[in-house]
Amino acid sequence: MRFSVENFGCRVNQAEASEWIEKLQLYGWKWEKDFTKSDVIIVNTCTLTSKADQEARKLIRRIIRDNSKAKIIITGCYAERAYDYFSTIPEIWAVFKNYEKEKIPEKLIEIFQDKENSLFETKYFRARAFVKIQDGCNFRCSYCIIPYVRGKSRSKPLSDILKEIENYVNVGFKEIILCGIHLCSYGLDLNPRTSLIELIRKLENKVNKIRLSSLDPRFLDSGKIDYFTSSQIIAPHFHLSLQSGSRKILKNMQRDINPEYYREILHQFAKSSPDGSIGADIIVGFPGENEKEFKETYEFLKNSPLTYFHVFPFSPRPGTPASNFPQINGKIKRERVNILRELSTEKNFQFRNRFLNKTLKGIIIKHCKDFTEFLTYNYIKVKTPPSPRLKVGDEKEVKIFRVSLSSTEGKIIS
Repeated sequence: MRFSVENFGCRVNQAEASEWIEKLQLYGWKWEKDFTKSDVIIVNTCTLTSKADQEARKLIRRIIRDNSKAKIIITGCYAERAYDYFSTIPEIWAVFKNYEKEKIPEKLIEIFQDKENSLFETKYFRARAFVKIQDGCNFRCSYCIIPYVRGKSRSKPLSDILKEIENYVNVGFKEIILCGIHLCSYGLDLNPRTSLIELIRKLENKVNKIRLSSLDPRFLDSGKIDYFTSSQIIAPHFHLSLQSGSRKILKNMQRDINPEYYREILHQFAKSSPDGSIGADIIVGFPGENEKEFKETYEFLKNSPLTYFHVFPFSPRPGTPASNFPQINGKIKRERVNILRELSTEKNFQFRNRFLNKTLKGIIIKHCKDFTEFLTYNYIKVKTPPSPRLKVGDEKEVKIFRVSLSSTEGKIIS
């Protein structure tokens, strides 16, 4: 049986997709990157923005057009929110809600294949292992649909995570990415209660490198930042969910924090991890964001030690409080997005340029026709001369010899 997984959205979705691919391959299913060659196609959707919805619908139409004979399965946050819509499309074979996601491989094997078949070798989905340790969120930010489609915070048992990571280490993964919708909530719902730091402590001396997905600054303090930046196994790359640099907008977003605390946290990360990359998510054009509030965010970002930020135009999600607020003109949103993205490009260039003629550790993540792509542990993607003899996922060193606004070039040192 040949299958494909088309994935949208966050690293949690990436972790889920990786798990499905690995499980199905164990039963002899052949993973195809090209969905036109597949008998079963799983589409893991996102609904964080209206653009994410549009991209999912566009892909599904392509799949129906180009591979109408395949069994098409829709799941993910958009499928959760619009279950009735997807269920009425005759070409879609099945729609799975988020709570059913984990059972998708087992259900497919049960329907299409005898479970007693021999196990096969797995071809891994990525150069780095994505491990979902937590799902859901207990907060209700006024703009966010995720708690409605993923439910309350739920943590994976510690023993299950340790076993999963051990398996990845045993097959040679050098980097493990810990993923969660609200990673900082990990362990607070377990009995006995535990935490993200306690989990990482159990991995010391057992893994090469761990990369943390998005951290909530409301859950960070000096002690946690000291631990994250001093640990030898945590990659010096920290991504935070900031959203805005304006006190008024943060209040309207129902995020109980102020820009001064943000600033403290960012500077502590920069001081404790001077070579580390520090990123953030920023929403532009939130209801009530006038020129004054936008300028506050701009100045906050400009004067911060952030090395990059992902900028999103506000997208009202049906069912959230902010969808009923008076909305900002789309043209104004686009202009502000472009301004902040240009600022991010400049700050990231300045960060990368600090490592010109220096050597950094990381892993090979992709072989392309004209170059090999390398990712440093402090989150710099480096184009190197083609090195097809080196394996994707191998840990190496790279010397950076050219930095521009759009790219970084270097040479892998054996």
